Amino acid sequence: MNDLLPDQSPVWQYLESSVARHLQSYGYREIRFPILETTELFKRSIGEVTDIVEKEMYSFPDRHDESVTLRPEGTAGCVRACTQNGLLYNQIQRLWYCGPMFRYERPQKGRLRQFHQIGAEVFGLDGPDIDAEILVMTDRLWRELGIRDQVTLQLNSLGDSASRASYRAALLEYLEQHRDALDADSLRRLDSNPLRILDSKIEQTQVIVANAPVLLDYLDEESREHFDALCTLLDSMAVSYEINPRLVRGLDYYGKTVFEWVTDSLGAQGTICAGGRYDGLVEQLGGKPTPAIGFGMGEERLALLLDAAGAVPDSIARQLDVYLLAVGDVAAQALSLGEQLHQACGGLRIQRHCGGGSVKSQMKKADKSGAEIALILGEDEVAAGQVTVKYLRGQAEQQTLDVAAVIELLQREFA
Repeated sequence: MNDLLPDQSPVWQYLESSVARHLQSYGYREIRFPILETTELFKRSIGEVTDIVEKEMYSFPDRHDESVTLRPEGTAGCVRACTQNGLLYNQIQRLWYCGPMFRYERPQKGRLRQFHQIGAEVFGLDGPDIDAEILVMTDRLWRELGIRDQVTLQLNSLGDSASRASYRAALLEYLEQHRDALDADSLRRLDSNPLRILDSKIEQTQVIVANAPVLLDYLDEESREHFDALCTLLDSMAVSYEINPRLVRGLDYYGKTVFEWVTDSLGAQGTICAGGRYDGLVEQLGGKPTPAIGFGMGEERLALLLDAAGAVPDSIARQLDVYLLAVGDVAAQALSLGEQLHQACGGLRIQRHCGGGSVKSQMKKADKSGAEIALILGEDEVAAGQVTVKYLRGQAEQQTLDVAAVIELLQREFA
């Protein structure tokens, strides 16, 4: 569980504000729900024989001996909140959320025990058009962030429960022939959840899985038509994708469309955004039957990817725009000037020097701050009703202007 330090936070703020603005432009509204939920919620939704429930959840009894869990993902809590508050029955909802999730797993690059996700969920729509819109929307987001060439969309369909049962039987028959070569985790899953073996990271098991039956060959007619229509829509929008027949996702509630946006720009292939359709989950958790689809994107990996791709704008990496020096006995005037600039140049990041010191020492701090411009207010400037403007990052010449001209200059420079 890592600290997020001040030098890192601007990238996160840029990422979160960019995604929030993007989702809102498609009609998504923000929802917030608790970090702590009853353990039973996640067992019922995620599945008791998944790695998350078996190995990774932070669960403990509260003071009344009720088992509670720090949320390992967002969909179950979102469904619970919507159902309890009457947001789903005969309604279409497009919702998004952002915040920390918790899983007890081996920490590695971009994967922590407290991690952060931005999630989006759509309820009440069952056609392939909403599946396509979500993927077109995320494709456009990667383009706006400048990382589209760093990611690949992988697609699969898990079909309905009947087609998954048929496929499960065929897969089980195949895997039984290789029982002696399977790793311990796969052997444990063989009887409880054999589809999860397809997602094994063990090289020897991957070799076995490579020749296993393919789920797409067992799809029911409706799921096949749904998947074909989705692919046609993506083709019409020129959204490139790969069909990955081994993609199953790690949560039991998925059915029909599943997808992952993956990258190999962070070393080993990593998933930065993933999700799919979960039409049965609302009913499973006590609500009325409601079709649904959603995704979650990992902020840690996205922040790393933005940095690796050089896609963070210079204005974001720079944490200050203006550093205001106060030289001599001008503290009151500098305070007044600072407030005047904040009021006239809304959103401009201005830091006023406090604590006195020589021009030289203050200039060193101005330069170290990363600001683009230093404003120097000394006793001479106060007497003349002016401010000295010094560019810290360019070759423009220093100039002394009255306050109104300084305001115009700052508005122009940082428009």
